Amino acid sequence: MTTKMLVPAKSATLAFAGIDAGATELMLVIRKNAVSMKGQKFANTPSERLRLLKRLSKFPGVSVCVEATGVYHLDLALALADAGVRLMVLNPKAAHNFAKVLLKNSKTDTVDADTLAQYAERMPYQSWTRPATEAPMLRALARRINTLTRNKAAAKNQQHALTFSPQTPKAVLRDLKLSIAQLEKRIDHLAAEAKTLIQAYPALARPFALLLTVKGIGETSAIALLGELMLLPPSLTHQQWVKAAGLDPRHFKSGTSVDKRARISKAGNRYIRQALYLPALSAKAHDPHVKGFFEHLSPTAKPRCRGYALSCVNCCMRFMACSPITSRSIIQDSMRFPHDAKKSENSVDSEQSIYQSKKSKVLFTLYRDRSIE
Repeated sequence: MTTKMLVPAKSATLAFAGIDAGATELMLVIRKNAVSMKGQKFANTPSERLRLLKRLSKFPGVSVCVEATGVYHLDLALALADAGVRLMVLNPKAAHNFAKVLLKNSKTDTVDADTLAQYAERMPYQSWTRPATEAPMLRALARRINTLTRNKAAAKNQQHALTFSPQTPKAVLRDLKLSIAQLEKRIDHLAAEAKTLIQAYPALARPFALLLTVKGIGETSAIALLGELMLLPPSLTHQQWVKAAGLDPRHFKSGTSVDKRARISKAGNRYIRQALYLPALSAKAHDPHVKGFFEHLSPTAKPRCRGYALSCVNCCMRFMACSPITSRSIIQDSMRFPHDAKKSENSVDSEQSIYQSKKSKVLFTLYRDRSIE
């Protein structure tokens, strides 16, 4: 048995850079001719990011790899993309596992940046798609609404528990009631701001209007979904959209002795799953396609949670068919099916007919597998 060594991928460029982004600092490590240079620190500020760009400009054609670190890497990634730098934004899980492959025993900013530089050097280049300016703004509004909604639910639970006991002071109950009322006003205000933002940009207004035609999805769910999914690249396939939501099946099987039941991975965006949960329950009750698919699963082969997960997958597919940023890829993919109706990319009815054929393919694939829980 022979073992192949991990060698750098062939590339026209010889310079690769890794940037470890934090809340206050950026650590830059540049590799040239398979040799890492000394790391350099930059503050995570607009002026220091410009200075970092000047440093990178001394290496024409440099490929830069940045690890996705919440919101701290976003401004840096936008600056690099706007400057025309070859940029990859790496999933933290991939960066963590790649460091294990390199047998990295220490974890420092310099080590992390060097790991990212080696990733850019050795792995195939995957360009980062810059989101539209309005997409991060909508996501910030949607996530803040999500936070306030969870705070309101917690306050209501406290109110219910404290009301049960006669020993609770009335001042505490009044304070909880006031807190809930204030949270509701703040949620309504942010929702109005989000709808104003959506109406100001046609790229958001069209999918938002289409989402509202879907059974089970209201304005709150539509805002939450748009806020997360509009930042994803438009070229993703339906399998990649499901995986981005963490709804893909995770299999665990080895040899003849290990064969665990597959479960949804939950390795993707939790905000998407939260936004799809209640619409999935509603669609299961009111959408004939989702209801039929749910009832078609054998009751002896699935617990109820599996059916809800599959309904979430179906809702995610429905959004993909509704979104104009994926209409072109859906049309190209659906052309392989002879039973599809005639379509026009600019027609809402066309997108809905595309959804029907696309959904049939997805549901058949999931039903054939029947291993998701």
